[in-house]
Amino acid sequence: MTEMIDQNTAAENETIKAAADKPETKKKKKGRKKKILKRIIWTVILLLVLGVALWSVYSKLQAEYRITYDSYTATTGSISNSLSFTGSMQLINSASYTASSDAKVREIYAAEGEKVSKGTRLMRLSSGETIEAEFDGTVSAVDVEKGDEVKAGDSLLTVADFDHMKVSVRVGESNIGQVYAGQSCRVMVSSAGATFDSVIDKIDYVAYTGNNVAYYTSTVNVDTSGTENIWPGMQATVTVPLEEAKDVTVLKMDALSTARNNTAFVYKENEDGEMEQVTVSVGVSNGNYVEIKDGVTAGETVYKIAEKKEEATGLAALFSGMFSNTQVNRNNTRNRNNQGGSWNSEFGGMPDMGNAPGGNFAPSGSEGGSRTPGSGSRGN
Repeated sequence: MTEMIDQNTAAENETIKAAADKPETKKKKKGRKKKILKRIIWTVILLLVLGVALWSVYSKLQAEYRITYDSYTATTGSISNSLSFTGSMQLINSASYTASSDAKVREIYAAEGEKVSKGTRLMRLSSGETIEAEFDGTVSAVDVEKGDEVKAGDSLLTVADFDHMKVSVRVGESNIGQVYAGQSCRVMVSSAGATFDSVIDKIDYVAYTGNNVAYYTSTVNVDTSGTENIWPGMQATVTVPLEEAKDVTVLKMDALSTARNNTAFVYKENEDGEMEQVTVSVGVSNGNYVEIKDGVTAGETVYKIAEKKEEATGLAALFSGMFSNTQVNRNNTRNRNNQGGSWNSEFGGMPDMGNAPGGNFAPSGSEGGSRTPGSGSRGN
């Protein structure tokens, strides 16, 4: 009897123990399932990332560049560059005459607007004082009439020389080394449609500073005796020529591209219809046109990339077609692998072609218009 009780007790204990172990077993199994699920999710994510990366690389390798070129024709002509400064016309000689003492105006010998010479009598006062012109000029104003009573210091008349004027301009510190007294220049008064050849009379090297830049005053004397309606205060442009090249090969600045070593180059089309990069040597430039010393001859047509667009092929084209229907026409196709590295050579600024804020270009012939080389798609 005792053995049966012991056996029953043991069986009950086993049953209780099994019941106690069952939830823990379920928790462990559930934890293992979560770990396996996380591993699967991360594996899928990694595979997706790797697939996208491989697809991107493959698409890039299969991509082509379709390029449109602008054409430019070199000509023969003369080119110059210059510095330009603005100022206003000013009087060199002007005199206002006043009474030296109280008196009465006895005689007036010159009328307003009348030209007078140095030493000409202009007016006589009752005090015995006679007013004479100090220089050749024009009576610009008569402030009294015959018989008027005047006091000491009262204004009588004014004489100004409108035939000899000047223009004062400010020259910045970056350009002052290119300007000197006696240098030839040209003065243009656009409102009067007049242009005068002259020279720089003097330079005041006492600096005026503005916006952290030093400026120096340059004065140009202008003989306006042969031109009417040039008056003080009119705006004037002073142009100082720097360089000039005559009867040379000239090309538009827009035709030039820049290589990594800061040298200029153009594209030329070879016999196979392919674009080749050709280095050129440049000379005088006026900002719009440039002298070509080597690399291009007058009459030759050269090209510059106007537009470059990467186009997809293979899988890239498939996915592109699914998400976009944009189409752009191109006339020339280049594969990146066949570009010889020149496909990314257009960057940065133009090579240093000198200080050329202004200038002239006189072509000897006519320059052809722009066109796009080739009539179809070329490439791989």
